Amino acid sequence: MRILHTSDWHLGRTFHGRVLDDAHAAFADHLIELVEAEGVDAVVISGDVYDRAIPPADSVRLLDDTLCRLTDRTRVVLTPGNHDSARRLGFGADLLREGLAVRARTAEVDRPVLIPDAAGRPGLYVYALPYLDPDAARESLSPLLAERLGETPHAPEDSDDGAAAQASDSPIATGTRRLLARSHEAVVSGALRLVARDLASRRGNDGERVPALVMAHAFVVGGQASPESERDIRVGGVDSVPAGVFTTLGGSPLADASGGLDYVALGHLHRPQELHPPALGDVDGAAEGSGVPASPRLVYSGSPLPFSFPEADAAKSSVLLNIDATGVTRLERMPAPTPYRATTLRGPLEQLLSPAFAAHTRDWVRIELSGPMPPHTMARLKDRFPNLLAFSHTRDERDERQSVTITRTADPVAVADRFLTDMLGHAPDAAQHAIVASAYDAACTHLRLKEES
Repeated sequence: MRILHTSDWHLGRTFHGRVLDDAHAAFADHLIELVEAEGVDAVVISGDVYDRAIPPADSVRLLDDTLCRLTDRTRVVLTPGNHDSARRLGFGADLLREGLAVRARTAEVDRPVLIPDAAGRPGLYVYALPYLDPDAARESLSPLLAERLGETPHAPEDSDDGAAAQASDSPIATGTRRLLARSHEAVVSGALRLVARDLASRRGNDGERVPALVMAHAFVVGGQASPESERDIRVGGVDSVPAGVFTTLGGSPLADASGGLDYVALGHLHRPQELHPPALGDVDGAAEGSGVPASPRLVYSGSPLPFSFPEADAAKSSVLLNIDATGVTRLERMPAPTPYRATTLRGPLEQLLSPAFAAHTRDWVRIELSGPMPPHTMARLKDRFPNLLAFSHTRDERDERQSVTITRTADPVAVADRFLTDMLGHAPDAAQHAIVASAYDAACTHLRLKEES
């Protein structure tokens, strides 16, 4: 089986005010070409398809067009992320065309999408987990675990209100109901225990081992985030899921009988990266010699476009993998098109305007200026870099800022002159001083006339 893994499209997002619709459309065309050229059996999209719960109409049209084109050529499995509205994205999921599966309901985490092989037999089990918000998922998962696994969570000892459990992954009691702990680890682990039960049952009846893939949208421990890019998903101060839960299938006693997972198609982090779960003996809840299967491949496809300057140094891609009864046999990063190049330039003004930076005149630029900031600096920078989108100024480290105490008797014009000196790197000239003095005089006159009227 050949599977294409992508995530975090964030349709409708802007980059410092620049609309990315054309860039997203170019990526969609790239996906279609990739599916055709590589003979892809299924595309899995692991959440954050849209950038917000109610996306712009143009983004909805682009997704509709992209999914129609993809499903004309292959199968697609799609799950919502923390940016999406699961209810809106999953609307009409049961009525969709053959070849498109949108899994947005928690109750379906243990019902895999079957990807057939060339002979029409099950070639891959895809367990598609939507983003599991702890506050909502613990409400829906807890009764499922009780019904399907017979799990009966117990309230922590020596605790009347369950407060101690909220700081751990122990289940807690709420009134007459008993719920999973309020953490990402608890709800993802609960979902994986449901997966383990179903997978053990299926593989127990399979003549030949069918590989299994899990889609998950989460911050897995060890992953590298991108500043200014991903949305914070912390709940109760905790936002991460240990990588080991995918090895032990959430600590399930059926992990061994299930035969284990082969690949985890992760979404949420925008940098492409692969994580390596701890050795079996180091995984909590996995006793030595327990027979828990080997660790699956845990991979973030990353976003197809850079959405912040700090992540612009990471090459964007999708993941193409070959998978069979023995697991993942090949994994390749497929470079995504780069319609724009986001670059951070640092240095004093004269250096930034020198020929050394001529290669970046067409880039989307963030400038971190150091040293003096003479008059017309911004105009000169924008003339050199038409796509200047962000700017900051830091003084030379050798300069020492003097603390200024401003009292009611301080001369406002003098205060303004000192501010300009600090920002420009030199005292304002006569013309600049005259503008400030004139503005202050006009404000005083206006105030006086208002008081006399």
